[in-house]
Amino acid sequence: METILINDILPILVIMILGYIFGKLRFFDNDQRQGLNKLVLDVALPAALFVSIVKATREMLVSDLTLTILSVVGVVGMFMLSFVLCKVLFHHTTQEAAVCALIAGSPTIGFLGFAVLDPIYGNNVDTNLVIAIVAIVVNAITIPIGFYLINLGQEKDKAKAKLASAGASVAAKVSDAAQTGAKAVASAAAETDGQKAAEACGYKDEGLLAEAKTKLHDVLTPKGEVDVAASSNRGNAPARKMNPNVAAIVNALKQPVCWAPLLAVALVIIGVRFPAELDPCFELIAKANSGVAVLAAGLALSTVKFSLSVETLWNTFFRLILTPAVFVVAGILCGMAGDGDKLSMLVMAVALPPAFSGIIISSRYNIYVREGASSVAVSTVGFAATCILIVWLMPIITKMFG
Repeated sequence: METILINDILPILVIMILGYIFGKLRFFDNDQRQGLNKLVLDVALPAALFVSIVKATREMLVSDLTLTILSVVGVVGMFMLSFVLCKVLFHHTTQEAAVCALIAGSPTIGFLGFAVLDPIYGNNVDTNLVIAIVAIVVNAITIPIGFYLINLGQEKDKAKAKLASAGASVAAKVSDAAQTGAKAVASAAAETDGQKAAEACGYKDEGLLAEAKTKLHDVLTPKGEVDVAASSNRGNAPARKMNPNVAAIVNALKQPVCWAPLLAVALVIIGVRFPAELDPCFELIAKANSGVAVLAAGLALSTVKFSLSVETLWNTFFRLILTPAVFVVAGILCGMAGDGDKLSMLVMAVALPPAFSGIIISSRYNIYVREGASSVAVSTVGFAATCILIVWLMPIITKMFG
C-alpha cells in the first residue's frame, strides 16, 4: 500500500501542483494551455484508448458475463446518475452536468488501473480482465455519451438563441416603430398604406441591434464555453438543419476521443487482431497522455478559484464512496461475493480517482472548470484513504456474504 501511495498517487499530486504553479506564474499562456489540452484530447488520449482496448479479445468479454454485464450497467448507470443529480441538485446546464458525469461518474482506469490493482491483487488473468472490461466501458461508452450530452446541450442553447434572436428582432422593431412616432404610424394606418407601415416598422436602430447581438452571444455561449461542434479545424461550412439529437451524435462522433475507442471495440468484437508490431507506433504518443493530462489539470485549476464547496465534496463522495458501495451491493446480489478477489478488484477499479479525460474536456471547452478541477484534486487526495479502506473492508464483506 505504501508503494502505491508513493509511486502512483504522489506523482499525480506533484505534477498537478507543478501545473498549478506554472499556471499562476503564467508559464503557459491561454493559447499554449489550450494547445496542451488539444494534444491530449485529440491525439494522445485517443491513441492510449485505442491501444488499451484492442489488446482485449472477444473471449475476455464473454468469459465472465456477470462481470461484463455488471460493469456495463453499473458504470453507465452511475455515470447517468451523476449527470441527473448534477442537474437536479446543483441546477447546472446539460453540458455542465455531462462534464460533471465524466469526472465524478468515471474512474481513471486507463492511468491507474494496473498501477493500483497489480500490486494489491497481482498481475494475473482476473486482474487484467477486470481492468480491460471497465476500461472498455469507461472509454468506449461513457466518453461518447458525455460528448453526445455536451453537444445536445449546446444544440438546445442554439435553439434558445434563435428564439431569443427572433424575440430581440421583434422587440427592436416594435421599439423602432415607437421611435418613429405615433404620428407616422397613425398616418400610415389612416391612409391604409401598407408600404408606409412597413417602412415605419422596418426602421433599424443600431444601438438596439448591437445590444441584442451581445445578448444573443451570451445565450449562445454560456459563461464563455467553447462550441464543441465548431471547434474543429474544418472551417465554417454552411450549417444544415438537423434534428438536435442527430446533430449531437454526429458532432460527438467527429471527436477522435469518441471514434477511436469505438473503432477499437468494433475490431475486438469482429475478432480482428491488431498487429502487435504496430503497438509502439501508438504507445509512443500514448505515453504522453497521463503526464500531460495531469499537468493540464493543474493548469486548469490555476485559472479558477479552488472551491472546497458542497458540490466538490459531493462529487468526491460520489466517486470514492457511493460508487464502490453500489458495486459492493450489486456484486453481492449477482453472486460475486463467492469470488471475493474479483469483486474486490471490480470495487477498487470503479473507486479510482476521476478520469483525467473529464478535466481535459472541461478545460478544452471551458465547461465546469472550477468544480471539475477542484473535484479531481480533492478526490485524488481522498483516494489514498479509500484505497486502504477497500483493501481492509472487502475481505470482511466477501466472507460474510460469500
